[in-house]
Amino acid sequence: MLATDPGASLASIAADAGVDRRTLYRRFASREYLLAAIYESRLTAIEEAIEDARLREAPVGVALHRYIENIIAVNRAWPVDLTRMLADDSVRARRDASAHEVDVFLARATAEGLLRLDLPEGWASALLPQLMHLVARQLPELSPARAADVVVDTLLHGIGTS
Repeated sequence: MLATDPGASLASIAADAGVDRRTLYRRFASREYLLAAIYESRLTAIEEAIEDARLREAPVGVALHRYIENIIAVNRAWPVDLTRMLADDSVRARRDASAHEVDVFLARATAEGLLRLDLPEGWASALLPQLMHLVARQLPELSPARAADVVVDTLLHGIGTS
């Protein structure tokens, strides 16, 4: 609900979830506490997705696909934007650490010849999250594995015919 209406009240969230408003207030004293719990869960899921992908040790093609598949699943399970919480230093630090892991991996993928060397600095790091976000939202009928196939193919081969 917060993904579609970031301003949703706790009362409307409780009603949408089918629970009494008091039940929600017992767990979360305010909307901010609820948001903090959601962002904490999303960040933890991202960290687990990165760890599961074995970005530093798995073969680069395998790690790329597994990372994308995992992040698509996270994006679908936790479809909220982190930008509102990035003012919190600990959240920003965790997000930056995750982004660094992916950047190191993409540098490895480039060094191993999976990604082109002639692209502008940071292009793959900027493009990959956009592709994952797009496929997670625009192609919900695809399983995370099939959606990852689409992202990997698009990332590595583009959408042209030549």
